[in-house]
Amino acid sequence: MNLPIEKHKINYKNEWLTPIEIINALGEFDLDPCSPIVRKWDTAKKHINQIEDGLKTEWEGRVWCFPPFAKESVKWLEKCAFHGNCIALTFVRSDTKLFHQVVFPTAYALFFLEKRIKFYSLNGEQGDSSSSPSVLIAFDKNNADILKNCKLNGYYVDLKF
Repeated sequence: MNLPIEKHKINYKNEWLTPIEIINALGEFDLDPCSPIVRKWDTAKKHINQIEDGLKTEWEGRVWCFPPFAKESVKWLEKCAFHGNCIALTFVRSDTKLFHQVVFPTAYALFFLEKRIKFYSLNGEQGDSSSSPSVLIAFDKNNADILKNCKLNGYYVDLKF
């Protein structure tokens, strides 16, 4: 559902596009429950946007989750952990409750990206480097193996050794 931005009164300041190189390096996803309404490229076979509310819908298949960088991240990553077959992308905030109560106890692996990501705006223009480093989080063994063998530059950490 690619609708023009101006038709919706939604806060878009937390909506950014993941560089397609990251998606391509991780393989095909069945679902993106945090998809922008307007996007320049697909991140999965099926997309759920904030109007449809991916937190309230049932997830199926392999999930790509790039949650809004806000307090709601906890809810999204809890749902990732519950679903299991998922890779999430978030800022590295290892000193937070999010990491100590959700990520560290439930994730199978982390992949710390070597450089800060330059996300894309909804119109497809690449922005400046993000203000914080980013990490990919695998919530099951299959996705942990994908992170371990991906061609992205970074450092893999196995949490279920």
